[in-house]
Amino acid sequence: MTDKKVQVKRDLQARTAALFVQLAGKYEANTRIALGNKRTNCKSIMGMISLGVSKGHEVILSGEGIDADKAINELSAFMECDEDN
Repeated sequence: MTDKKVQVKRDLQARTAALFVQLAGKYEANTRIALGNKRTNCKSIMGMISLGVSKGHEVILSGEGIDADKAINELSAFMECDEDN
């Protein structure tokens, strides 16, 4: 299991959340994100939008599976980038 604390530098509203979910979907790993006491699957668009992740939040990304390290590293880099790509 891989866990990483991330300082979010972009709002994850509809478009950006969709990009995040699409990125998570590239990996076989089971990835989750926690904000406070709320958690959701990183591959769930509805879960990501309902979590309400915004710039300045601190989240914990966790992953299990054969490519979990790579998935968590790429997902955290996405959240730590303040540009919309």
